[in-house]
Amino acid sequence: MTFHFEAATTAGNPWLNIGIFAAFVAITLVIVFRASRNNKTASDYYAAGRSFTGGQNGMAISGDYLSAASFLGICGAIAVNGYDGFLYSIGFLVAWLVALLLVAELLRNTGKFTMADVLSFRLKQRPVRIAAALSTLVVCFFYLLAQMAGAGGLVSLLLGINEKVGQGVVIAVVGGLMILYVLIGGMKGTTWVQIIKACLLVAGAAVMTVWVLALNGFNFSELLERAVETANNPAVLNPGLQYGLSDITKVDFLSLGLALVLGTAALPHVLMRFYTVPTAKEARKSVVWAIWIIGIFYVFTLVLGYGAAALIGAEKIKAAPGGANSAAPLLAFELGGPFLLGLISAIAFATILAVVAGLTITAAASFSHDIYASVVKKGKPAPGAEVKVARRTVVVIGIVAIIGGIGANGQNIAFLVALAFAVAASANLPTIIYSLFWKRFTTRGALWSIYGGLISAIVLIAFSPVVSGGASSMIPGVDFHFVPLSNPGIISIPLAFFLGWLGTVTDKTKEDPEKQAEMEVRSLTGVGAEKATDH
Repeated sequence: MTFHFEAATTAGNPWLNIGIFAAFVAITLVIVFRASRNNKTASDYYAAGRSFTGGQNGMAISGDYLSAASFLGICGAIAVNGYDGFLYSIGFLVAWLVALLLVAELLRNTGKFTMADVLSFRLKQRPVRIAAALSTLVVCFFYLLAQMAGAGGLVSLLLGINEKVGQGVVIAVVGGLMILYVLIGGMKGTTWVQIIKACLLVAGAAVMTVWVLALNGFNFSELLERAVETANNPAVLNPGLQYGLSDITKVDFLSLGLALVLGTAALPHVLMRFYTVPTAKEARKSVVWAIWIIGIFYVFTLVLGYGAAALIGAEKIKAAPGGANSAAPLLAFELGGPFLLGLISAIAFATILAVVAGLTITAAASFSHDIYASVVKKGKPAPGAEVKVARRTVVVIGIVAIIGGIGANGQNIAFLVALAFAVAASANLPTIIYSLFWKRFTTRGALWSIYGGLISAIVLIAFSPVVSGGASSMIPGVDFHFVPLSNPGIISIPLAFFLGWLGTVTDKTKEDPEKQAEMEVRSLTGVGAEKATDH
């Protein structure tokens, strides 16, 4: 296998890029090793011993949430599709209000380590935990695909590696590092990596934003005019360039918006972050911190996206290795040459590593805590066995993510993440809402809601233009799609809510009223929550 380093306009200095990234990996590995010293119990490994403050956890949440899709995908979407690309970031941000108002505090009060703790609290443990764990693993897998695809696209740009084999090797390296971080550091090490990465990402984006604005006399209108001039198309400032082409694309946009706004409050790796703080008050505070950091960052992406459109042009971006995902790195090279490109690319790499580490520990915790400890061992695993199973699961998930990432390489990562949001909103959110707010909700309702939402979302994606039948489909050259929508949310989310209701009203069995009362008191007041979470 040979690597072809392309012209400087594409990749900058490959060895400088590798050097900066290696320095970041070395520093964070030292931090992860130091953090791993206290990983003795399941609470330490999954929830970092509940030792983080609201501010620290808010930074870690933003580090978890501002993934490669946010930085590379949204910048690329704005650079190529203008206003319609910016709508992605609006959906991602508004979603936090749903998480803050409906989920964060109640979830922290009711659960222990995972989403399934909440869903199975007053329902039949075994079937509900299996369903919730399966849903968690599927959502994490979709999200991991997006991050791995982002890694492949980024490195193909940095090193000029256009061969699929070379990009596959890079994805394997990222997967290996991810496994190492999680095996050693657990949630505490992963959280510190996410905090560092959030600081670096916001600082890097801020420097580039000020630079782009300075080149345009700190006049945003002038920047937009230059973007129109470069594109030779005034439509980049108007809605409809991507989603206004037909009635189907308009419905697709509604579907995407629904998935983004409702999916955040049901993402397992974000929900799990609420258990790393000592109290519900700190959980609430961490969401407020996250909203501020994420909101400021998305303002930066608007400037960076239009900056890339103005200084580089959509056609050059689409033609570069990595396609639309290369907009931010190409803009960095245009502004500050090889050094800024290397720095921004290292930050993007850090972004990918931090997010995949968070996803992996969530998936591993779901399997070991919900399936192994609670179902297989009926809540009585041997001392230390649960953490051992979690670590073995990390290796398996890492290998699956590497294989999937190689298959998804070249896809638009903002779009792949939107699919993960759609599955989360369909399979998880209805059951979370019903469990927390509907006293009558039963086990049958939970199972119908989770499986109905999960299966409908996956089937609709499998037979959509995302997978086959389009120029940019995952499987080119074949066409077995019959669903016109690229995002299934507008069908699968209402269907899951309906199935949860139908399963409950047709179920003659009554759930334990004492458990229901205990859950209501605990979720609203936090009384009894500490006792449940400290073993």
